[in-house]
Amino acid sequence: MQVNWKLNSIQDPFDRYSRQLKLLGKDGQEKLKKSTVFIGGIGGLGGTAAVYLAAAGVGKLIIAHEGVIVLPDLNRQILMDNEKLGEERISCAIESLKRINPEVEVEGYAERIEFHKAKPWVEKSDIVIDARYDFPERYDLNRLSVACGKPMVEAAMYGFELSLMTVIPGETACLACIYPEQKQDWEPLGFPVLGATSGVAGCLAAIEVIKLITGIAPPFINKLYRLNTLTLEPYTVSLKRNSECTHCKGVERREKEHEYRAAT
Repeated sequence: MQVNWKLNSIQDPFDRYSRQLKLLGKDGQEKLKKSTVFIGGIGGLGGTAAVYLAAAGVGKLIIAHEGVIVLPDLNRQILMDNEKLGEERISCAIESLKRINPEVEVEGYAERIEFHKAKPWVEKSDIVIDARYDFPERYDLNRLSVACGKPMVEAAMYGFELSLMTVIPGETACLACIYPEQKQDWEPLGFPVLGATSGVAGCLAAIEVIKLITGIAPPFINKLYRLNTLTLEPYTVSLKRNSECTHCKGVERREKEHEYRAAT
């Protein structure tokens, strides 16, 4: 199922963003307007990222999340509405994003992430945020990011801890380089979640996307950021590509072949 919203922009295209123009400049704001971001999962983490990317003026958001709103969602999923319990998550999320910024185009899919199903969404995007709650979907989105050559911000949380890394296909370690694909042996819907922790992770993911789009600062690459929100003690782990990674092995060769075909 696909739902689209696109409304006319206000008269002054920069008035809404006047406070952040001091940081991004008009060129940066135009880059945001011309960009498309795909967010896999719009729960506590992905929903928060979507809110701040919409508020910042990203031109188009493509979002995907299956299922209907249930009461335990509401401690963290800020795009959802208590009055819409039992209704489809994705439609509610689109309505919420429309209220936040009617200038942003939103394309939504009430679907899980599967490689062939999600491929058109990733191909249409400039950057991807992975905010899914289970590893099978994260692996499919990682594989798509690498195959389509799209940068991906990989964000996650568990309890009071969060993590963040950025994948640049062909240049940095991907998710499977760090966590080789294996059978999931835990209950993805059973882990503890504090809304504020998922919100912090979503905000950091949104900032990383804005950095990638505008170039205001170098992206957070070849490193994994971890933060315990109880102690506010962060640490960073250096990352290195795995030459035998089943997801990104050979990506440089494919890129060189593409460059050769384009030049001939």
